[in-house]
Amino acid sequence: MVFSSNVFLFLFLPIFLGLYYLSGNRYRNLLLLIASYIFYAWWRVDFLALFAGVTVFNYWIGLRIGAAGVRTQAARRWLTLGVVVDLCVLGYFKYANFGVDSLNAIISQFGMQPFVLTHILLPIGISFYIFESISYIVDVYRGDTPATHNLIDFAAFVAIFPHLIAGPVLRFRDLVDQFNHRTHTLDKFSEGCTRFMQGFIKKVFIADTLAIVADHCFALENPSTGDAWLGALAYTAQLYFDFSGYSDMAIGLGLMMGFRFMENFKQPYISQSITEFWRRWHISLSTWLRDYLYISLGGNRGGTFKTYRNLFLTMLLGGLWHGANFTYVIWGAWHGMWLAIERALGIDAAPHRFNPLKWATTFLLVVLGWVIFRAENLDVALRMYQAMFSFGDWRLSELGAANLTGLQIATLLLAYATLAVCGLYDFYRHPLDSRAPKAKAAGQAGGEPVTLQGGAPTASAALTFDWPRTLLRAAILALFCASILKLSAQSYSPFLYFQF
Repeated sequence: MVFSSNVFLFLFLPIFLGLYYLSGNRYRNLLLLIASYIFYAWWRVDFLALFAGVTVFNYWIGLRIGAAGVRTQAARRWLTLGVVVDLCVLGYFKYANFGVDSLNAIISQFGMQPFVLTHILLPIGISFYIFESISYIVDVYRGDTPATHNLIDFAAFVAIFPHLIAGPVLRFRDLVDQFNHRTHTLDKFSEGCTRFMQGFIKKVFIADTLAIVADHCFALENPSTGDAWLGALAYTAQLYFDFSGYSDMAIGLGLMMGFRFMENFKQPYISQSITEFWRRWHISLSTWLRDYLYISLGGNRGGTFKTYRNLFLTMLLGGLWHGANFTYVIWGAWHGMWLAIERALGIDAAPHRFNPLKWATTFLLVVLGWVIFRAENLDVALRMYQAMFSFGDWRLSELGAANLTGLQIATLLLAYATLAVCGLYDFYRHPLDSRAPKAKAAGQAGGEPVTLQGGAPTASAALTFDWPRTLLRAAILALFCASILKLSAQSYSPFLYFQF
């Protein structure tokens, strides 16, 4: 089941929200757990046992670490056991096929018989719930959160369906208070609905339209320079609107249930360095890699060389986390290399002035990285790079132009116009260094009454009608309705990050 489906919109979500608000506070976490398991089992019931098993195991490990004490030798042994088992589960399901195929490719060169391994199906969302489980037991070991004795709350945290399949990567320590007490207000619910509709529009109207262009260009056997650049730019926009759209929908669903999740994107394509890009792109993953991998490797302790090494290894492993393919490893190494170079050059990660040259350079590096990230294999990536930098025919080939429509071109232009306007607005209105991810106070939502400076809201201020916001929400609602019609007419289109 996916958010952008009629089954979810018109069956699952209305029934769940109805039961959720009819039940008392005491039973809402249990209801959330049951609904999340149904949501997951809609894909495959058999993998639900693995999911529940991983959850119970990490709950037990957390109790053992908590009983052993913060940062004790006994706690370290329990932590090691937990992390090793979690990584073994992830490694078997995600990398066993890749490992055997790579080994067979090597031994076949020596005339040896290849190993035969039954194809292993990748459980959906396994990377996300394994990472969240590891963060929990590490936080218990470090003393950042106490071990929970409430299995229902912990299981609901791991399984909560808004973020289950493709993030954001949440941490128990950030949500434990909200599981114990969260507010439910009409303002917060309204904010959640608006955020969900924004994400839905991003996915259905923009990402799904651009997906056709990107898929067609990457499938060409002999792309022209124009084909290759069109495919790269289309995928660059598609990935952002697809993944940020999912994150918006997840955050919106959380708000409908009283939760406030961290922001996952902050206009990443306005970045003027790769370092800044990773402070704006997939923030929940980049901060997870920093806190649990980069710091564990030693961080910036131990000298300059080790700092560069740790940056490179963190991104290399971050690339491998995305999938069992050499393309992801190279993509991670590409970003790790530039992060190390920028650290050596002392490049500012939060600039206060917009430099078009720095932006263009960063955007080019990001686009080049997305090409190998999107390519099915190294041969496809090499074919695209050769076409991009042959600087031959900038016109689209006959095959490239065959399925291209005016609507697709208009959508691509609209996507980049939106990225430019929203990015520049965000850059000057909300400087990055003043926007560290912080959860708002429970129950707080946008749209509070206008207040006089230093005083309480007046009666006239409270009754003031916010025309701009009302018109904006009306436009979002209209586009949402149009998106539903488009969804009903098109074929199934899953979110890109489901495969990770």
